[in-house]
Amino acid sequence: MVSRRLLLAGGASAAVLSALWWMRGGDVSAATFEITKSDDEWRRLLKPAAYKVLRQHATERPFTSPLDAEKRKGIFACAGCDLPLFASETKFDSGTAWPSFFRPLPNAVASSTDRSLIIPRTEVHCRRCGGHLGHVFQDGPPPTGLRYCINGAALTFASSVSGPA
Repeated sequence: MVSRRLLLAGGASAAVLSALWWMRGGDVSAATFEITKSDDEWRRLLKPAAYKVLRQHATERPFTSPLDAEKRKGIFACAGCDLPLFASETKFDSGTAWPSFFRPLPNAVASSTDRSLIIPRTEVHCRRCGGHLGHVFQDGPPPTGLRYCINGAALTFASSVSGPA
C-alpha cells in the first residue's frame, strides 16, 4: 500500500519535472549559425553589457540605452556580428524604455519560444550569430502590429546622415 507521503512526494516530483520541461529554452542553442565562437571568445569580443544580453539572455535595465532616444536615419546592427537588423524608418517610441521597431530587415532575425517566465514569449535573436536581442510582442503600430522590443546593448548604430564636409 502506498503511503500518502510517498504519493505527495511523487506528485510534487512530477510537477517540478513538468515545470522544468515547460521552461526549457527554444531551439536557439541547438541551431547552427554562420558565426560561432567559444564563450571565452564572445566574452573577449563584446562589452560586458553586450555579452550579458547577447550570450546570457539578460535584459538591460530600462531607460539605460542611448539608442532608445536615437532619432537619426541609419541602421541598427547586431553588436555581436555587425549584421544589419533594423532600419531607423521602422523604429518608434513605444514608451517601454527599450528601442522598439515594427519590422526587422529581411533575413536579419530569427525567433524561438522563451518560457523563462510563466507566460511564453517570442524571443528574437540574430539569425547569423544567434545572439539574444529581445522579444517581439503583438501590440505594435501598423503596418505590422508588432513591437520588437530590443535591448540597446545588443545593437550598434550607424548613421546614414553625413556630417559637414
